[in-house]
Amino acid sequence: MAKKQTADADQKKPEAASEAKEAKPEGKGEAKEKKAKTPKAKPAAEQPAGDQAAVATSAEAAPTPKAPKAPAEPGKKKKRAGVAPARGKKLRNQLKTTYQKIAKEGPVPLPKAVTMLKQANQARLANRKASAKRFDETVEIHMSLGVDTTQSEQLVRGTVPLPHGVGKTVRVVVFCQGDNVGKAKEAGADFAGSDDLIEKIQKQNWLDFDVALATQDLMGKVSRLGKTLGPRGLMPTPKAGTVITGDVAQAVKDFKAGKVEFRTDKGGNVHAGVGKMSFDDEKIVANVTSFVEAIRAAKPTGIKGNFVKSVTLSSTMGPGIKLAI
Repeated sequence: MAKKQTADADQKKPEAASEAKEAKPEGKGEAKEKKAKTPKAKPAAEQPAGDQAAVATSAEAAPTPKAPKAPAEPGKKKKRAGVAPARGKKLRNQLKTTYQKIAKEGPVPLPKAVTMLKQANQARLANRKASAKRFDETVEIHMSLGVDTTQSEQLVRGTVPLPHGVGKTVRVVVFCQGDNVGKAKEAGADFAGSDDLIEKIQKQNWLDFDVALATQDLMGKVSRLGKTLGPRGLMPTPKAGTVITGDVAQAVKDFKAGKVEFRTDKGGNVHAGVGKMSFDDEKIVANVTSFVEAIRAAKPTGIKGNFVKSVTLSSTMGPGIKLAI
């Protein structure tokens, strides 16, 4: 019996091997069928009516290609946003000559600096078109001080009344109550009041003024406006002289006449407007002298060495001229 079983097993082995061989080619054929590429689309003439309609709708949905941009005309340069137009050759030469002359002179006395500033302004305006808009430029003073701005006791801040004003209308609001309201308006204040003005600023964000003054008895209420007026430099403070402790009428007259506030920036510099180019030379000289004296008087205690490093006079669009002060 055992011999018969082994003989049957030997006969079954070749049969199984033959079945496996037959199965292999079938698997390869299936794999080839899977990898076979999809048939190409038939031409529109051979496709049925339904397929032609589907192709037409897909063609309509596809975006139409943009038309190519027309080439720029020869000789014309494309204008870029935020880039000033090129200066004419005549103006470039004039500016170059002016800057060379100023650099050659070096620091000059104040009267001569004012004369040079006006000459440079006239030369620049002479090269402009007659139709160009002109305005009365501001005379600016820039002072570099030898202070350490990281120390609070060395910050320079205050106000100075200029003898001939700044040449522009200053809108003044006064936070006061009682009889001071009438006195402020008589002295020339544009707005005067207490709770009504504070409420208007809080609810309507009203800021149509250039200088804000406040009497000492109203600073408790005005302090609520710190978040609104502080970032804009309009908050009344004793250091800036905008908190009135004496006569209300005199304080209003000083600021309306041209009382200028000054304060050092992060670099230890002071900038301010001290008049207009239309002012006479003597008026500009008087304003600049008063401003420089006020800065020197505000020198913090404990500063050693040179307090005023340099003083430069310029106009809104003109060159800077160093002063020998």
